[in-house]
Amino acid sequence: MISLSGLNDPQRQAAETIDGPLLILAGAGSGKTRTITYRMAHMVSNLGIPGKNILAVSFTNKAAREMKERMIGLLGKSKCRGMTLATFHSLGVKILKKEITKLGYHEQFSIYDTSDQLGIIREALKIYQAEKKFDHKTILSKIGSLKNKGIRSEDYLASPYFDEEEPYDLATEYVYRFYEEKLKFYNAIDFDDILFLVCRLFKEHPEVAQKYSEQFQYIMVDEYQDTNEMQFQLIMGLTSTHNNLCVVGDDDQSIYAFRGADISNILNFEKNFPGAKVVKLEENYRSTSPILDLANNVIKENKDRRDKTLWSRKESKIKPLLWLMADTDHEAQVVVDEIAKYQSAGNHLGDIAILYRSNTQIPPIEDELRISNVPYTIVGGQKFYEKKEVKDLMAYLFVLLNPRDQMSLRRILNVPQRGIGNATLEKFIAKSEEENLNLFEVMEEFPEIAGPRKEKIQAFVKLIREHQDIFKRQELPQAIHTLIEDIQFLRFIDKMYDNAKQAERRKNDVMFFIDAAERFVKFHKEHANLKGFVERLLLQDSQDREEDLEDEDIRKNEITLMTLHSSKGLEFDIVYLIGMEEELLPHKKTVTQGEDISEERRLAYVGITRAREKLIMTYTKERKIYGRQVPRFKSRFLNELKDSYVEQDRTTFGHMTEDEAKEYKSSFFANLLGNLDE
Repeated sequence: MISLSGLNDPQRQAAETIDGPLLILAGAGSGKTRTITYRMAHMVSNLGIPGKNILAVSFTNKAAREMKERMIGLLGKSKCRGMTLATFHSLGVKILKKEITKLGYHEQFSIYDTSDQLGIIREALKIYQAEKKFDHKTILSKIGSLKNKGIRSEDYLASPYFDEEEPYDLATEYVYRFYEEKLKFYNAIDFDDILFLVCRLFKEHPEVAQKYSEQFQYIMVDEYQDTNEMQFQLIMGLTSTHNNLCVVGDDDQSIYAFRGADISNILNFEKNFPGAKVVKLEENYRSTSPILDLANNVIKENKDRRDKTLWSRKESKIKPLLWLMADTDHEAQVVVDEIAKYQSAGNHLGDIAILYRSNTQIPPIEDELRISNVPYTIVGGQKFYEKKEVKDLMAYLFVLLNPRDQMSLRRILNVPQRGIGNATLEKFIAKSEEENLNLFEVMEEFPEIAGPRKEKIQAFVKLIREHQDIFKRQELPQAIHTLIEDIQFLRFIDKMYDNAKQAERRKNDVMFFIDAAERFVKFHKEHANLKGFVERLLLQDSQDREEDLEDEDIRKNEITLMTLHSSKGLEFDIVYLIGMEEELLPHKKTVTQGEDISEERRLAYVGITRAREKLIMTYTKERKIYGRQVPRFKSRFLNELKDSYVEQDRTTFGHMTEDEAKEYKSSFFANLLGNLDE
């Protein structure tokens, strides 16, 4: 039996409410993961509900893993068997793998990434005779947005999102149709298609929705405030035979509208699911009372929100601090100087995060951290699986699993160089369209098309076929290593880069890729084959951080720098929230375009509630923007406060006069030069 006595009253009420629709309004730091895991454990252990009838859906692989680990800790592995704890997209792929043939696709489909998608869009715009006129990524973004709204290419013209006087819309209309036809021909889908096609399945084949709804009798959805139209439709399909739906979320932390998140899904929950019960989790276990007082009074100005007030038993006399800085450089100097003092006192740098609205705020902070020898990590930047050599290896694996994958095939055809150029490739593409065969089939059946390069084509086809067999016989990491040796990939990298250090870094990426395969085999023994590994690579969730950047990495003895969007779900003892200024937070684009600033206020709320013990906010009199010093003003989110929820700190550089700021700068650089001389 699982005891619920360790939960507070609202948490326990939520955990014991099993039947019917339930909305758990979980404020920041209120123990929502603990609540939902105990709820599922209670269902299995105390109520005897079979695990196979329980589905828990989250947004990121990391959240799904954490939920699984907690469930195993509560119930043990055996009782967790049969439960489905998945992301929206991994659930979608599982459904499509079984049902996609009903939509006219072959069973073994590929999932194209951004570069593959852009390749098709480039081809479409070339035929449209406007390759240089339109930004490829903008067109791709518009197509993704349409799919997330449930709009097919043939329905775009009649949709409210099409404007015949807008050139980009006209181009998108042509490209979208071309793009969909090509994907279907290649037996491929893109990331947005995963949910788009599942929803289409449910609509066109209601018996499919019924089957999965009858299987998953009890459904839980985490971070419900971040769901979009397709995710909402998926949930509606999965609950078509029952109304046992529990959603967990916080409208005050809805910050992903730019990704298509629709806050109305959580605001209208009772309307969409009549008879719903609402339980509020308002006790915060993370932050001190003064920090929560500030957060509550910032967010309460948002009108269209659920009423809730965070509170904590952690009393403190330390109020959030607000520092006024002379300019951008001064801000960086003061913040890093304070951090250096914290470090020199023997404290752990992993306790600290510097948060910001825009990546343009990073460079001066980063420079000061380097000068002061303060170790740091920046969350974001280029992800490991987006690096060229890694993508080349991934393309090989994709082709080995699915030779119909034309985009991956074209990527590796001359990598490393085999003397197979575009002219030869174009001949095979023309033949594939003429014979209605995929590119690999044409290369295998008609190698003579290559003329004098016939033997090179035959050698490439032989390589693919041989390694398909090798991957069946050898363990995954060894098979990848054999592939790398056979194509002489490391020697190819040495030839590609004149700079030895750069070549070494690229080769290290290749070794890290093999390490990733070894970790996969270690932790996914049941699916430790090429198919399982490729599926994992394809499902690198766009909302996940790098696979290697786990909590333990963040806790290393280094400062964490990240945007407010990236910080959601994390917490730190000390948070520096820099740039609390108009046109930064709220952002200039939102202000100048007269848009609703509610989401900007929610971003501020998220940033404030990342702090456990101490929150320091900064704003400057002027900030360097694109090389110009621009006057700045304190954010309205702080100006709106009627009471004193922050301390205008005067003892630590907070309210310097300009003369004092100049004096501080002089002393700072004098000390720095003195240290360098020593």
